[in-house]
Amino acid sequence: MTGIVAYGAYIPRLRLQRSAIHAANRWFAPGLGGLAKGERAIANWDEDTVTMAVEAARDCLAGRDRGSVRGICLASTSAPFADRQNAGIVKEALNLDDAVSSMDVGASRKAGTGALLNALRATAGGGGEMLVVAGEKHRAQPGSEAEMTDGAAAAAMLVGTENVVARFIGAHSLTLDFVDQFRSADRELDYVWENRWIRDEGYLGIVGRAIGEALSLLGCKAQEIAHLIVPVPGRGIAETLAGKAGIAATAVRDTLAATVGHAGAAHPLLMLADALAGASPGDRILVVGFGQGADVLLFEATDAIVQPAAGLGIAGWLSRRRAEDNYMKYLAFSGHLKMDLGMRAEFDQKQPLTALYRNRRTVLGLVGGRCTRTGAVQFPRSEISVAGNAADRATQEDYPLADIPARVVSFTADQLGYTPDPPGYYGLVDFEGGGRMVCEFTDVDAGDVEVGRPMRMSFRIKAVDERRGFIRYFWKAVPQQEA
Repeated sequence: MTGIVAYGAYIPRLRLQRSAIHAANRWFAPGLGGLAKGERAIANWDEDTVTMAVEAARDCLAGRDRGSVRGICLASTSAPFADRQNAGIVKEALNLDDAVSSMDVGASRKAGTGALLNALRATAGGGGEMLVVAGEKHRAQPGSEAEMTDGAAAAAMLVGTENVVARFIGAHSLTLDFVDQFRSADRELDYVWENRWIRDEGYLGIVGRAIGEALSLLGCKAQEIAHLIVPVPGRGIAETLAGKAGIAATAVRDTLAATVGHAGAAHPLLMLADALAGASPGDRILVVGFGQGADVLLFEATDAIVQPAAGLGIAGWLSRRRAEDNYMKYLAFSGHLKMDLGMRAEFDQKQPLTALYRNRRTVLGLVGGRCTRTGAVQFPRSEISVAGNAADRATQEDYPLADIPARVVSFTADQLGYTPDPPGYYGLVDFEGGGRMVCEFTDVDAGDVEVGRPMRMSFRIKAVDERRGFIRYFWKAVPQQEA
């Protein structure tokens, strides 16, 4: 049996209020008022598609042995690197075995469903467990409808043949060069066509056709669908499609538009993770991906679906929200507004690539060392143990720290040193079971941090080399989500 073995998601903490977007732009675009309800997830300055993908994958793999993963695929239309494999960075951060295949998939918002479909077929052919991650940090033109409806998020699916929670029944795809929006290689922002055309010809036409043909080809009755996932930003479209196909209106899943926004290629998988968290054995789940055609995938929840996922999941990340009404901060974080960073930011962020490669497990995977004789843990790993009265040589073994809980030993909030979001919080954390390190804190506000506060490590952007266009990643401490 081939299908989904585990699932996870990640939604950034910051939620920009749509009313704040409208308030800043209504002098120019008063018509946006009709969309000015609810909020949308936005990435912090140190988050991008790669960092969110890492967090979604960790959520998916929580409590699992990662040694069984034989391949990883990252789907996105907003991946930070055009000529450096983004999936490879995710692989290093997850500390997966070097002997895994990897692939980036993009250029369409159905890249997420396409990647999932390919992984399912590869696994069925004996390729082993495959990890599919989709993430999106889409940049929209200020004052546009997309700025209102988009959202940043990531989702992950682990595909395998054992302990399957959602059995893969089959799929049907259509490929047509229907251009509802596009972005050429030399542009930063998408050009979007007229909404009515996209709705009538794209969603209701192409997607409606794909759903009807999929149900027929897979021998599934419309009444058997318990969860219909249609990841489109328009209101009422999913309900209309359900009605045309004969699927019950109660099967239409919440698009998460009011709380997250539309996360592009990641959105079908995001909604699928949400559906799986609430599915019952025997439920049939129909997933749609749209973009220059459509993918339709059909799953059936197994008895194993009743086992709760170990990660936070959609509900956990949604509860972690912090409302943000500073539209100028959003513009700065998204790169639309160039601030005067001051002289303290005038230093070269060049990354020696040879050093990064040699220390990639330490830097990207947060792998420290543990003395095999004394049990002392240290970061970074070195040839000499730091154990008191036992400074042995060559006794260190790899000791991953990324998923080990930590607590604050000391901290400071620095108003003088450069950071895109002052003040800069950093301090000393103590890992459960041993090991300490000084690191930056992120996703914190005044009063969030105190000595003894539980923290978790999060993969983030450390700095950006603006001269060469290189992004440096490392791990930061985030306040632990409280139950």
